Amino acid sequence: MIERTVRIAARRETVFRYFTDPERLARWWGRAEADARPGGVLRVAMDGGPRPVMVGEFVELVPGERIVFTFGWEPAPGVPDVPPGSSRVEVTLEEDGDGTVLRLRHSGLPAVLGEETGAGWDHMLRRLSTAFGSAEQLG
Repeated sequence: MIERTVRIAARRETVFRYFTDPERLARWWGRAEADARPGGVLRVAMDGGPRPVMVGEFVELVPGERIVFTFGWEPAPGVPDVPPGSSRVEVTLEEDGDGTVLRLRHSGLPAVLGEETGAGWDHMLRRLSTAFGSAEQLG
């Protein structure tokens, strides 16, 4: 299981939209398709590298508080073998003064991909934080 915590200089409702709105997702993760409702598709074409495409679906959405989605990659050369829907990402958002503490848990990954995926989340969460002018990793 991968667990990351970061403080973001934005309100919870704003951070929530950066996971559910395609235009905002594109600012930090990649070109996205997002139907933000349980069972709705979440598809993100990553920038750089072999240009992998993450495919999942939203499982749970509690506005401003929690986002749960499945996670996997479309098969392609050089892309980790994590079939779409085979792992799960849980994001919780807690108010922290004028900012938000974001906690991310990614479960269901093959153990051999834990370090690589953890480094990927570190990079992406820095990009998300930077979108708000802040990049404070908490753990």
